[in-house]
Amino acid sequence: MQHVDVTRRFRAPLQQVWDTYTDHAGWKNWAGFSKSWLEKEGAPHRNGVGCVRGFANGPVEVFEEVVEWDPPRRMAYRIVRGGLPMKDHFGEVTFEADGDATVVRWRCRFDSKIPLPGFAWAMRAFIDRFFRQALEGLARKHFPDR
Repeated sequence: MQHVDVTRRFRAPLQQVWDTYTDHAGWKNWAGFSKSWLEKEGAPHRNGVGCVRGFANGPVEVFEEVVEWDPPRRMAYRIVRGGLPMKDHFGEVTFEADGDATVVRWRCRFDSKIPLPGFAWAMRAFIDRFFRQALEGLARKHFPDR
């Protein structure tokens, strides 16, 4: 099992960071995807439990289902189809107020579909870099340091 754990501090209020991050269709504006959309809405909140969010870069698409939703503190998801050669992917994102700022911690665990030790390491490095770049994009687009 591979693990990725990335933390980023945003100079913005908790609710504002939560609302922006959990607007799944808006990820194309900051996370590095060419497309993002809701494949299926959740309930009772459209971005909450049961929603399936889609992300794409070129022909590669990944679909994730939100499985836990505790606004504005925590959400969890799992990949349900598409994407990279991984299996049993489970992600969790937590949001914590820190004075006038918000700390976001994005974690996931997964197994590689390709049973080569070097490949699993490369997948972990790729996901770590993606999480860091996505959160940097979120900060740059919506919460630039003042």
